[in-house]
Amino acid sequence: MKIGRAEVEHVARLARLALDEEELDALTAQMDAILGYVDQLGNLNTEGIVPTAHAVPMENAFRPDEVLVGLGEEKALQNAPAAEGPCFRVPKVIE
Repeated sequence: MKIGRAEVEHVARLARLALDEEELDALTAQMDAILGYVDQLGNLNTEGIVPTAHAVPMENAFRPDEVLVGLGEEKALQNAPAAEGPCFRVPKVIE
């Protein structure tokens, strides 16, 4: 067994889950099966495989960076409920 009932109880307690005895038994078996499968994946030969390899060719979908004209202070503050100089004025939240 890769995970014991005590560990499942601990995880359930951390997640604030109230599990009965049957649920704990079922989860212990399920988590053990999952961890066993993950352990099998560790035995695969990944020699020569790029870590970010995809099944289909991928292209970068990002557009090139271009410098554009910004809004400017006047336009940015146009719909502000309150402004003070070149800044937005917001209510005090810390007392």
